[in-house]
Amino acid sequence: MENTVLRDGEDRLLDSVVELLDEGGFEAVQLREVARRARISLSTVYKHYATRDVLILAAIERWMESNHSALVPQTRHADEPLHPALMRVLRAIFEPWEKHPHMLLAYFQVRAAPGGEGLHMRGFDPVVPVGMAVLSDVDPGFVAELKSILSSVVYGLVGRCRDGDIAIHDIVPTIDRTVFWLTAGYEATLRGSES
Repeated sequence: MENTVLRDGEDRLLDSVVELLDEGGFEAVQLREVARRARISLSTVYKHYATRDVLILAAIERWMESNHSALVPQTRHADEPLHPALMRVLRAIFEPWEKHPHMLLAYFQVRAAPGGEGLHMRGFDPVVPVGMAVLSDVDPGFVAELKSILSSVVYGLVGRCRDGDIAIHDIVPTIDRTVFWLTAGYEATLRGSES
């Protein structure tokens, strides 16, 4: 019974943080308001989460898990180019972020906070198997390069979005063009080596 009560309180707490993040972004999360919405004391918040950043990190991890856990495995047909197959996966990953732009910007901000260093990898844990299914027959060296390049591109685009240089809906089209050129180059190399 006690575990259920603790779990309910923690669920309300994290749900309150997600609500505030979604409504107003990172700066909207004020611990007194979180406690009020969750119907728990401020001391209880501090008992479970030492800092505001740690609390926000936990809420974002939970949000990402719930929004990316339903991704369905994708397949790529033998004659299908890489570009459309990869973009099906990437669009599915970015769809929740586009619907909740404050969550994406808070994710970006909390990554730089203490404890957020591994957030990008924990956030990708549920999506990696989905993406790897379409890359199963692709050269592992290219997959490693693709991962490195795309993570840098995404990080840069989210930073530009945070700074107001681009809109959140500009991120996926830019990723789409990047994936097109990277995969076109890879596939051209394959065709050249078959000649």
